[in-house]
Amino acid sequence: MALTLLLGGARSGKSRLAVGIAARSRGPVTVIATGEARDSEMRERIERHRRSRPPDWQVIEEPLDVESVLSSVAPEACLLIEDLTLWTSNLLLAGSSDEEIHRRNREAASIASSRQAPTIAVSNEVGSGIVPTNAMARRYRDLLGEVNRWWAEAADRCALVVAGRILPLRDAAEALPSWIPEEIDADLG
Repeated sequence: MALTLLLGGARSGKSRLAVGIAARSRGPVTVIATGEARDSEMRERIERHRRSRPPDWQVIEEPLDVESVLSSVAPEACLLIEDLTLWTSNLLLAGSSDEEIHRRNREAASIASSRQAPTIAVSNEVGSGIVPTNAMARRYRDLLGEVNRWWAEAADRCALVVAGRILPLRDAAEALPSWIPEEIDADLG
């Protein structure tokens, strides 16, 4: 398994780190870009990401059907998924149910983790702030928290990127001290 998940806040450096990891890989690089240019600010963000990548990388812009693209990428290509945050948002805005978003993310994480070539997935950590005041924002925050957890479980490496610095994340079950009751340990594993 060669899946790396990079989590972090906005402008934390996670995309820059992901591009750096992919650039060090041997062989071709494919990027799955999930963002859609729905306004001028988003168009500028997408353009900034494009400029940060080497021109010889293959970029597949796919806002919804990430699973199919994952299955079609050349097995020897390093794969960068930019990003799970926007993909989840796109699915939500397209009317997908929570169950469908769960199923599709689990499927995509499984495909990504079974690849032999390196795969780097990027996602925002949005659950550390205040509780949103509207139901849709709370639903999104909760869904993305679950999405990040599933991808972290599927990954063999996971890190939190803060202010351009990386903090490796360990599996909770491995990190727990021996005094944690077994029933809690079983729930976390």
